[in-house]
Amino acid sequence: MRERQDARERRRAREFEAFAGGAGGRLLRTALLLTGDREAAERLLTRALARTYAAWDGLGGLGGEDPYERTRQELVARYARSARGRFRLLRPFRRGDLGPGLLARLTPQERLVVVLRLHEGVAEEQTAAALGVSVERVRALCARAVLTVAA
Repeated sequence: MRERQDARERRRAREFEAFAGGAGGRLLRTALLLTGDREAAERLLTRALARTYAAWDGLGGLGGEDPYERTRQELVARYARSARGRFRLLRPFRRGDLGPGLLARLTPQERLVVVLRLHEGVAEEQTAAALGVSVERVRALCARAVLTVAA
């Protein structure tokens, strides 16, 4: 019995390592676009991956749920919570936070919409649901963000 459990745990760890190895780079890029800071992005991704691993059932991932989608949702939720909870993230990023990056002038909510819609290719409806806003609000935020970046 114990040997079976150990074998399951090893398989679970291998499956998760394969997922993290394959998706980690893109997820880190997404976290970096959200935070604008390498260390903060790595912390955000580490916490999101830890939550994904905790939910991993070892029998084909998350019981049919897409592990990439789950981890991305966790990244977004954690970033959104930190943006509401910290003074530094309540205002638009300063120029030095991202260097000369185009996203430096966006608010955290605009940044979330741009990253989800344009970088990740998430549909408006899914973006709205993830952020708890209307589809119209997502459209408005995206349009304003694009105008801000283009200016």
